[in-house]
Amino acid sequence: MNYLKEERLNALAAEYVVGTLRGKARTRYQKLMMQYQAVSDATSQWEQYLTGFAETLPPVTPPDAVWENIQTKLGHKAANDTAFANNVADTTPYSGNIVDFEHQKQKRWKSLSFISTAAAMVLAVLLFVMQPVPAPDISRIAVVNNADNAPLWVIEVSDTTMSVKVTDAFVALADKDYELWMVPANGEAPISLGLMPEANGDTRATPDILLDQSIMALAVSLEAPGGSVTGAPTEVLYIAPIVSV
Repeated sequence: MNYLKEERLNALAAEYVVGTLRGKARTRYQKLMMQYQAVSDATSQWEQYLTGFAETLPPVTPPDAVWENIQTKLGHKAANDTAFANNVADTTPYSGNIVDFEHQKQKRWKSLSFISTAAAMVLAVLLFVMQPVPAPDISRIAVVNNADNAPLWVIEVSDTTMSVKVTDAFVALADKDYELWMVPANGEAPISLGLMPEANGDTRATPDILLDQSIMALAVSLEAPGGSVTGAPTEVLYIAPIVSV
């Protein structure tokens, strides 16, 4: 078996990095890394591609009105105001009998306990609201490399979204656009997925057909501004295998 074939090497490197390559296959791959620089380089590239997968979105701060709405719905707002007034009143010199004094002291501690309980409940709700939204699980990856094997785009596919990230190695052309295509394994005509981003990246909905295992590769073509006018690739520049992770 030719392990140095680009498609097979990328698949093995990705499986090794994510940990799904196990047992004797993993041991054999580790020996290949020591024997061939290309295998070692491919492994390093995949480690770089997959480093950011554990990152999550930053917490979302709720509007100021959330606090008041929670207090109002729980019926705590008026009670808090009354408790605060009672606490202020308790700072005045005492002039009643000992029974009244004990009654006021108990009332004050009950009010403080009520405020603490309400604050704890609100804090728990806010902490729940502010939990970061988990990132979608990536199921398939494709890396579009140029002729020098430098990555230009990294494409991450989940059940709901397809994220296309532009690397620093990409250089845009002023009078051309790049278009992304699905390449069915059965030899049918490529299917357009739209224009490729030329800076930073973008996220779009995942076409159902892209989750089909019959789509084994993606292709990038060079097109006139706006994309292909024929519904077919004009000049295919790059082909990238899709690897399951």
